[in-house]
Amino acid sequence: MTPTGNEAMEPMLEQHPFLRGLSKEQLSALAQCAALSSYDMDDYVMRAGQPANHCHLIHKGQVAVTVHEPRRGHVVVQTVGEGGVLGWSWLVPPYRWCFDGHALQATETIALDGEKLRAAFDADCCLGYEMLKRFTQVFGERLHAARFQLLDVYKN
Repeated sequence: MTPTGNEAMEPMLEQHPFLRGLSKEQLSALAQCAALSSYDMDDYVMRAGQPANHCHLIHKGQVAVTVHEPRRGHVVVQTVGEGGVLGWSWLVPPYRWCFDGHALQATETIALDGEKLRAAFDADCCLGYEMLKRFTQVFGERLHAARFQLLDVYKN
C-alpha cells in the first residue's frame, strides 16, 4: 500500500458515486480522513481478523472480497470495482475485518481513516447519519452476496 497526501482529495471524493450529494462542508470533513492508496495485483487490501482501520472507496481497479471455506479455500463473495466501497468493519467494534480483500488488478483506493471518520461523525451528526445510511446499503449488499455463496457451498 502506498498512501499519498490529501491535497486533491475533495475533488476525488466529490466524483465518487458513494459520496454524491454530500455538501462541500461534508466532503471537506471527509477529505481530512482521506489518503490515496495503491495496490498491485494480488496485494491484500484487508485480511479477515486483522484490525480494520480504513474504509476504501475504489477509484480504479477491482478487489475480490473473499471468505475462507475449509473445503474450498477462498470463495469470492463479491467483486468490488471502480465506484464501489470496500470495508465496513472499521465502523463496528471490535474493528476487525470480517472478509479478505485482494486486488484482482492494479488498484487505487481512497482510504478513509476509520478513527478519524468516527470522530467526524460524532462532530457532525448530520454527516454521521447520512454516511450510516449509505454504509447500511453496503452491509446489505455484502450480506446478500454472502448468503448466495453460502447457499452454493451447502448445495455441493
